[in-house]
Amino acid sequence: MAEKLISKKKPFYPISTALSQFLKAYDRWITTPILYEDLLRFAGSVAVYDKNDEDSLWVRVYYSDSERREIDYNLKKIYTLLHSDGNESGIPYLNVDAIDYCTFGNSKPFRIKIRNILNDNFTYYYIKKTDASRVYGLELEHMLSPYNLNFLVNDSTLIEEHIAGIPGDLFIKDFLPKCSDGEKAQIAKEYVKFNERSMIRLLGDMRAYNYVVVPTHDFDQVVYKIRPIDFDQQSFEGKLSVYRPQFFKENKALMDLVRAKLNQNSINQYKVEERSIVARRIISSGNRLKKLISIMQSEILTNKENLVRLREEIFKFTRDNAFKESKSMGDIMHASLHFVRNHYEKVDMHDLF
Repeated sequence: MAEKLISKKKPFYPISTALSQFLKAYDRWITTPILYEDLLRFAGSVAVYDKNDEDSLWVRVYYSDSERREIDYNLKKIYTLLHSDGNESGIPYLNVDAIDYCTFGNSKPFRIKIRNILNDNFTYYYIKKTDASRVYGLELEHMLSPYNLNFLVNDSTLIEEHIAGIPGDLFIKDFLPKCSDGEKAQIAKEYVKFNERSMIRLLGDMRAYNYVVVPTHDFDQVVYKIRPIDFDQQSFEGKLSVYRPQFFKENKALMDLVRAKLNQNSINQYKVEERSIVARRIISSGNRLKKLISIMQSEILTNKENLVRLREEIFKFTRDNAFKESKSMGDIMHASLHFVRNHYEKVDMHDLF
């Protein structure tokens, strides 16, 4: 029987003093008016079903009358802190339409639906228990991907903005079969790039329900992008395959698409393109990325067994001694980004002459 890719539940890692100082310097730190633990005191819940009357694995929670008013106000306050400067003048025009709790997965987040009562526009944000792994994942995504991320954190509570898109499992089931041949080829290209980017930055567990597909209309075509939405498995697991979405059975339909639509030369070309783009982001991120990785190098973010296995597997993959000599997951991240940047600079210099 094939070995399970993810074998154990990942522990939550606390925010270190050095990481908290970094987050404060870049305006990520917040004194929240309500904590994750406060929301756990709900009085009851009801199951939330999707449009097909299937269990969504979320439950809608409700609170006693004595607590609901304060909770509603504080959730609106958090919304203003996340999306503006915390000014309370807009709070009377906000309504908390729903507080949902996910019983599936490691993070067990709360999903808050906030509606503007003046125009009925609404959005979501998430409240989770703080985990250093997830914070590193969010920061690395912010700096190394095409997308900026908005989040706030303190020692106990993490607040993340909603990442809009079609959940990957839903897209594969309901949307992918209806795509044209041209769209399928474009999705295959994007999936190769997404796979490469996840591996470079050691973002694990990109099963179909942990990323979204984002369609964008561009002149006479629809362009599809893939974005991760769960950063729990940042630099924890010891198997290199965990950081390569192609090895999850939930993504088989997209891998079949890659094989059907792209030849090996095209796949290699798209991998090189993505590595070059990531290398440029490493260079342009400047001191911010250097500071983050330096802090990460001194952190404990996994167990020794995972660390030893991952550095050995990546060494066999790259033959770069920096991986073999890594003493922490931060060291492996440093070696990975250094490897990508060096390769880019060598290719770039070769192209100049």
